[in-house]
Amino acid sequence: MHFTSEHRLDDAVLEREFTLGEIPGILWTPGSASSSAPAPLILLGPPPLGLRKAYPRLVARARHAAADGFATATIELPGSGDRPRLPAAEQAHADLRRAMAAGEPVTDEIIDALILPLVDKAVPEWQAALDALLSLPEIGGPVGYSGGVISIGTRLAVVEPRISAAVLFAGSFVPRAMFEEARRVTIPLHVLLQWDDAGNDRQTALDLFDAFGSKEKTLHANMGGHTGVPQFAGDAAAQFFTRHLK
Repeated sequence: MHFTSEHRLDDAVLEREFTLGEIPGILWTPGSASSSAPAPLILLGPPPLGLRKAYPRLVARARHAAADGFATATIELPGSGDRPRLPAAEQAHADLRRAMAAGEPVTDEIIDALILPLVDKAVPEWQAALDALLSLPEIGGPVGYSGGVISIGTRLAVVEPRISAAVLFAGSFVPRAMFEEARRVTIPLHVLLQWDDAGNDRQTALDLFDAFGSKEKTLHANMGGHTGVPQFAGDAAAQFFTRHLK
């Protein structure tokens, strides 16, 4: 991990940009982190639109988490931002746009081509980032995961034992293969669902929630579109992490 810049936000949160190989990322730590015990960590899964475009939403979540004593970090997804494009994913996006413009159903083949290669590539990168982050003296466990493509969070919850709890955003397409993986998830989950998210299948999100094997899982559904998560829902997610990571 190589830090490329750092500065203090006006609430004393330290923001540091870094690269992990060729993968860009951002780490936020509470202002008191250097003078206290290592901070627990929340991994912020970014949306596929790229870190720069998603930055306002990510930094708002990071600052909220820092106020509760958490460090947070995010990395650029494969094929997003300035990272090299993935030709298969680009084709899948084109097929998706064509199907939606024609009013046709989005097939399992399109969803698989769009999501599964992204999950296969992104999850090992998150694990490498977690290795590097936990080596820093100001960062400690336990670790949570929040947001992003729900299939990435599902896979991480299965394969990464260092993640103790997760907040998942039910706002992306879900390959059928992920349902079997969901049954193997056992950590506490808090799932956010926007009821009127026109771009995604509400029933698929409900079925995935039902498939999760966790004994403790909560579904927080709210009216509104994809980006309309109300503040109180975010507050409930923050309380969830405080219960499970502190």
